[in-house]
Amino acid sequence: MNYIGAHISSSGGLEKIILRAVQIKATAFSFFTKNQRQWFSPPLVQKTIDCFKDLCIKHAFTPQQILPHSSYLINLGHPIDELLEKSRTSFIDEMIRCNQLGLILLNFHPGSHLNKITEGSCLLRIAKSINIALEKTKNVIAVIENTAGQGTNVGYCFEHLSQIIENVHDKSRVGVCIDTCHLFASGYDLRTEQDCKNTFEKFNNLIGLKYLRGIHLNDSKRKLNSRIDRHESLGLGEIGKLAFRWIIRNKNFYNIPIILETVNPKIWKEEIHWLRSQKKYNQKIFLY
Repeated sequence: MNYIGAHISSSGGLEKIILRAVQIKATAFSFFTKNQRQWFSPPLVQKTIDCFKDLCIKHAFTPQQILPHSSYLINLGHPIDELLEKSRTSFIDEMIRCNQLGLILLNFHPGSHLNKITEGSCLLRIAKSINIALEKTKNVIAVIENTAGQGTNVGYCFEHLSQIIENVHDKSRVGVCIDTCHLFASGYDLRTEQDCKNTFEKFNNLIGLKYLRGIHLNDSKRKLNSRIDRHESLGLGEIGKLAFRWIIRNKNFYNIPIILETVNPKIWKEEIHWLRSQKKYNQKIFLY
């Protein structure tokens, strides 16, 4: 079964997220656990937690269908120790918030070396940050998102993600979210069926599909290997619709949240409807 949705605004309260997801006929959703422009936010109150959980039950959203996103401020590979600790503290807080809400996933961008340390050192710092967070929390899986390779960001290739996972002690609590725009911008082609198959075979060989916990489904405004992160609506960018059709029909991607972060929220409902409609057509689906 496909779980398809979008990254929903939490403006007005966490309960509004679920109601907005229902309005666009989503069966999955993402959201920021707190104000993503600020380092610290007030703790969740029990009334908010209970309301969120009750609405999830009422509208049949299970924890497997919800992929919260951490703050963009967090850099778990920061080269400056003081700022690294600040990021780790904030990340742990977000893991705790997810657990309080009954959720089991937290998606995050891995980090940046800022030209002060090597990529390898940055990747080791990220893995250590994840280990620290897992030791201080419970239940929630740290889900690493691939990046476009913009600036000094690491995590733009499967080898980076594999190296981080290799150095995480509790591998049952680490996973990956693949963003298709980031994938394309970092050099992985998706424009033909064979391109899609080749790319995800590489993912399976280097990381393993068992670690895939979610997909961000976005077209790209910029060309292949541009290293620039600019999302576009499905089919209106450089990737084209074929990749999204191929992904939605592929049984390897069933039962994980597939999240739109496309640029026009006004057409999310239409995009979700189009994605669901693609399952009506027969197509060979690769299986491992």
